[in-house]
Amino acid sequence: MAITPSQTPWKKHLHEIIYEADTPAGKLFDIILIIGIITSVIVIMLESVQQVRMEFGTILHVFEWIFTVAFTIEYILRLISVQRPWLYMRSFFGIVDLLSILPTYIGFIFVGSHYLISIRILRLLRIFRILKLAQYLREAKTLRQALSASSHKISVFLLAVFSLVIILGCVMYLIEGPEHGFNNIPEAVYWAIVTLTTVGYGDIAPMTVLGKIIASLIMIIGYGIIAVPTGIVTVELSQAQRQQNKEVSTQACPNCSAEGHDTDARFCKYCGSKL
Repeated sequence: MAITPSQTPWKKHLHEIIYEADTPAGKLFDIILIIGIITSVIVIMLESVQQVRMEFGTILHVFEWIFTVAFTIEYILRLISVQRPWLYMRSFFGIVDLLSILPTYIGFIFVGSHYLISIRILRLLRIFRILKLAQYLREAKTLRQALSASSHKISVFLLAVFSLVIILGCVMYLIEGPEHGFNNIPEAVYWAIVTLTTVGYGDIAPMTVLGKIIASLIMIIGYGIIAVPTGIVTVELSQAQRQQNKEVSTQACPNCSAEGHDTDARFCKYCGSKL
């Protein structure tokens, strides 16, 4: 059978180097990538320090561009080495990889946006695959399933909380009024959120007896509300853990770059391509 352009040997070899950690070349590439990510984040953090920026600003700026160009080339190679680049671009790591290089280019338009490069730290999540810690990939999949399963319940819960803080904000605005710092309903809602979450900045505080009683009740309710999403996720996590017993490998699909396949899998569970 003739080899199609998407199955050419050089693309297959490039995919093994960039996406796989089972070969010496692939592992070396990933280790260099991890070092580059950590170094680039350190550079951008140092650049935010005024004293360091004044003395080494030019050098740091040059390093920032070197890393950005290198990561841009890497991103392009990742698109080239997979058979369906769009699937990689829509994946979690595809989005993170793109966001890690955009801030520097956007800096030409919006000054200071290059500091968002710190999002590159998320790329370190690949270390689990690089070090062949497949059990962490399995646990990550379990956590993702639990969060996905509990998303609807948490959404309903957050809607209820949102409605509650608006009602409480309106009540406190009527009770306290502008003379006690509750100048308008949005500020009163802000106070209700701060109080309900037990943060308590103290920039706005009730002065009347009734206001203090309501504030006390909100604080007590807040402790109970904080526990609700934790309980929801815990239940779903327990169910997902019982369902997730199979081992997973560190192999990435050459078509869509998806990971988390079973160790004995011969085809990708997401797109059906041969592994």
